[in-house]
Amino acid sequence: MDYLGYLLTAGGLFFFWVSGLGLIRMPDFFTRMHAGTKATTLGSLLVLLGVACLQPLWAPKLLLLVAFILLTNPLSGSVLARAAQRTGTDTVAMQHDACAEREARRAQATLEPSSKGEAGA
Repeated sequence: MDYLGYLLTAGGLFFFWVSGLGLIRMPDFFTRMHAGTKATTLGSLLVLLGVACLQPLWAPKLLLLVAFILLTNPLSGSVLARAAQRTGTDTVAMQHDACAEREARRAQATLEPSSKGEAGA
């Protein structure tokens, strides 16, 4: 039972990591919101189920937390999406996208001819 608990907890931590990565990498509001709600919901559930396997006496309270998370996280994501659509936030470009800026610099560097190649020609 301990190994299952550790496996579930590790899976939950993986989904938390994926959620954080999604918040950094996604280009617009709705995809960032999706990464922030869906992956953290699954990560929270897996961590709580893993802890329930490791500490069986805590299981009833942890299952109540699981039910609460299943009811509230999707609802909050839906409310945020509706508010963003009604206020026009979904049409506003994101202010800072570090990954897009880094990829643009890479693309520019590959398009620029090297000075060594031109000097030899």
